[in-house]
Amino acid sequence: MTFSLPIDAEANALLDRDPLAVVIGLTLDQQITMEKAFTSPWVLVQRLGHAPTAAELADFDSEALIAIFAQPPALHRFPKAMATRVQEVCRVLVDRYDGDAAALWRDAPDGAELFTRIHALPGFGKQKAQILVALLGKQYGVQPPGWREAAGGYGEVDAYRSVADIVDEESLAKVRAYKKQAKAEARAAGQ
Repeated sequence: MTFSLPIDAEANALLDRDPLAVVIGLTLDQQITMEKAFTSPWVLVQRLGHAPTAAELADFDSEALIAIFAQPPALHRFPKAMATRVQEVCRVLVDRYDGDAAALWRDAPDGAELFTRIHALPGFGKQKAQILVALLGKQYGVQPPGWREAAGGYGEVDAYRSVADIVDEESLAKVRAYKKQAKAEARAAGQ
C-alpha cells in the first residue's frame, strides 16, 4: 500500500520508502497538524541534502540539529524539544536495532511484542504506540498475529481515529471530526 496522506507527493514518497521517516513523522505528531508532522521528515531531508540514517541523527551535534529544526519554517512548534526527542529515538534505534528503523517491526512475532517495542521508544506513550501499530498494519502491511488488538481502537477497520486511517482528504476529514468530538467529550467529562 502506498502512503497517501494529503501532503506533498515527495513527502509521501519518502514515507513509502524510508521507515525512519515514518518513525520521525509519528515522533513529531503532537501539538501540530498531522500534515506538518509527516511533511517534516521530507523538509529535514531537503535541509540535510540527503535522507539521514538513525545513526547519523543519533550522533548529530545536538545544537546543530536544533538549529536545523528551528530554521524557518520550523519543523515543529517546539523545535528544540522535538529535535532532542528525534535524536533520543534514533539513539534507541541504533542501540537496540542496529540503526534499522524497520527492524523495530520486521520480526515482531505478534502484536503485543510490536506494541512493546514501539512503546519503549522515547515519547511513545500507550496511545502513540497503538497508533504506530495501527499505521503499520493498515498502511504498510505489518500485521503480526494480534496486531489489531495491540493497536486498540486504532486497529479497528474504518476507525478514522488517527493517521493510520488517512488515505485522502475525505478520510482526513473523518479523523479530524473524530478528534474534535473526542476533545469535546473530554472537556465535558472534566467539568
